[in-house]
Amino acid sequence: MRPDIVPGGVFPDFALPDHTGTVRSLSELQGDDPLVLTLARGHYCPKEHQQHQEMARVLQPKAAVAYTQIATISTDEHHTLQEFRLSVGAQWTFLSDPGRTVQRELDIQEYTDPDHDPMVPHTLVLKPGLIVHSLYNGYWFWGRPSAYDLWRDLREATREIRTDWDLAAPGLREAWDSGDRSPFHGWDAPGAPRADT
Repeated sequence: MRPDIVPGGVFPDFALPDHTGTVRSLSELQGDDPLVLTLARGHYCPKEHQQHQEMARVLQPKAAVAYTQIATISTDEHHTLQEFRLSVGAQWTFLSDPGRTVQRELDIQEYTDPDHDPMVPHTLVLKPGLIVHSLYNGYWFWGRPSAYDLWRDLREATREIRTDWDLAAPGLREAWDSGDRSPFHGWDAPGAPRADT
């Protein structure tokens, strides 16, 4: 992995076609939320299936209610990418990189598998702005994070980025009572309740 991709560093804002063929950037997918990003070998790898099935079963429903995004980048071409996504029960965005742009730019070629030429698998938790919070090297399966490892990382990352993490923090009640919703995540989003309601 490139030496600047460490906690506190900024992950590149790759833009790749998703499972529907639409080009999507990581920053667009992330928005203002934490992002769990997996860099995957591809559909052929049973280790990828194990990790992604656990994420779909355990992490996905919780991310849906916790203002958290998930994305996968794979070296699979479009149709194989769709099969991979469906086979593991994922509802999050999968991005296709058969040209191995990510592999080259991050220097993560898995040179021990010349037949498939995959990336060394990695899982990252990214704070808003694609800032690296944590990074796991999954070349060996036990190097990959469990859903519970990610839960811990997401707790820490969310505590750092959400000013309203602790409603007892000084000034929050006063801001709320005065109609200032800016410290409260989601209250300034389109369609959110107005400050005077």
